[in-house]
Amino acid sequence: MEYVPAEFTKNGATVIHLATGLVVGYPPCPNIRRFKTFIETAYGMPVVVGTHPIPQSYMNVHEKLPFWRENDMMALVKPLLDESTEIKTAYN
Repeated sequence: MEYVPAEFTKNGATVIHLATGLVVGYPPCPNIRRFKTFIETAYGMPVVVGTHPIPQSYMNVHEKLPFWRENDMMALVKPLLDESTEIKTAYN
């Protein structure tokens, strides 16, 4: 995580996306916020959490999990949740 953003920058990247897979596992990666903060601070690049919508089948389970409520995961992945159910279902 420390050196990859430098390579991205060399290749012209202006935004870094952290993989959706980091948030749909259980438990979600415990370092997502740390990665986001580190990259934004060290490299001055905006970080977007997610590369594609969360599949609806995952959401059906994750919405019931206490970890998501306790750790405010819903706020972190809000842009991914704003996709329509139709699109999320297409990712099942």
